[in-house]
Amino acid sequence: MTQKCLWRGALIVVLSLALVIPANATGPRGWSYGEVGAVLAAVGVAIVVVTAVVIHDVSKKRAITGCVISGENGLTVTDEKDKRIYALSGNTNGIKPGERMTLRGKKIRSQGSDKTRVWETKNVARDFGICRQ
Repeated sequence: MTQKCLWRGALIVVLSLALVIPANATGPRGWSYGEVGAVLAAVGVAIVVVTAVVIHDVSKKRAITGCVISGENGLTVTDEKDKRIYALSGNTNGIKPGERMTLRGKKIRSQGSDKTRVWETKNVARDFGICRQ
């Protein structure tokens, strides 16, 4: 479901509630039906916005950029943003030690007791060449 579709759905809900409920009628406790409709429409729009943000966050591609180093336990990459070192797993084809690369994938929890940070690589997004340190 795209964001455009979610916004259209929210607009349909708001307009439907605004057109169906008469604004001058009063209900129990002195609330007008127009006020109730406005509150329901606001709740509906809030739900649509939260859903759109969650879908956008889940679907965005994650990447890490840094220098790849060959170590005792395999390949590692040092993230340029947070300066943390991640052990590489997943699809490591095309990953070259000594190169600065952008790798698409995701952070995963280490299964071992050493609490090593692990980056599960899906593919190489970009190879910048030799690391300059």
